[in-house]
Amino acid sequence: MLSAPWFQFSLPDFQYAFLSILLEGAPFLLAGALLSGILEEYLPPSLMTRLLPANPRLAIVASAFVGLVIPVCECGIVPVVRRLLRKGLPVSCGITYMLAAPIVNPLVILSTMAAFRGQGALEMTILRFTLGVVVAVSAGLLCTRFTSFSILRPGLLSPDDGDHHHHGIESGIRGRLANVAATATRDFLDVSVFFVLGAAAAALFGTAVNQEIILPLSTNLPLSVASLMGLASVLSVCSTTDAFIAATLTAFPMAAKLAFLVFGPMLDFKLLFLYGAAFSNRFILLLALGLFVMIGLICWRIGSLNLAW
Repeated sequence: MLSAPWFQFSLPDFQYAFLSILLEGAPFLLAGALLSGILEEYLPPSLMTRLLPANPRLAIVASAFVGLVIPVCECGIVPVVRRLLRKGLPVSCGITYMLAAPIVNPLVILSTMAAFRGQGALEMTILRFTLGVVVAVSAGLLCTRFTSFSILRPGLLSPDDGDHHHHGIESGIRGRLANVAATATRDFLDVSVFFVLGAAAAALFGTAVNQEIILPLSTNLPLSVASLMGLASVLSVCSTTDAFIAATLTAFPMAAKLAFLVFGPMLDFKLLFLYGAAFSNRFILLLALGLFVMIGLICWRIGSLNLAW
């Protein structure tokens, strides 16, 4: 029996959770928008395509590790990917980078090691990194079977009205910095609407739904994996700090915690809305279902091996 109703709305709790998500994610969203402005101004067209391997499959694999060089968490990844796609990055490579970057981020690797100290930190960190790369690459490879038109939001690859540089008017360093600021501002405003909606949805479910309903699921491996993936979506915690929450879920098996740490950075509630700034609704739905099934099955299989950790 639950000690409290399964759904109970509290305005102060909602406000606190909503502001917490906003304050945690907004700096990363702003950093992502600023990086997108820098990429727009200083990254030559098609440079990413020339740097990646000529073989499309190898290019997708290489894209999974770009997050080691351009580290962005999930809060700021969408504006960066949008800009890279407009710069000529193949859609499949962009999706691979988008899904892997919040996990292969060096800061995320270090935070995972720190959070699970004494709980098999090395194993958890390696598995999180490896599974994140495998899932991202798999998603990228699957996307090669679809046209860009069916994946991207209509007009995404069309030039913005403001995507020109007025070099004759604003020349030199000052002019280029002004162009960076203008592009970053546009991208931040475009994406922030989706971010606020996602934060509100996450705060509502995180505070109004009684979390005790998932505790009985901890003794069943498939249900525990599915429930922690759902919890990761609801909490919408940044990938740089989510390991500290996962480490406290001691009632759940490590495989379920792994699912929490891989699924959350790829598809939480705020990302469902953020992805709407770049991708079609149909693709977002298929991506959500595919990630849930793929990550769930892999983590269930890992858990069924009865590893010591």
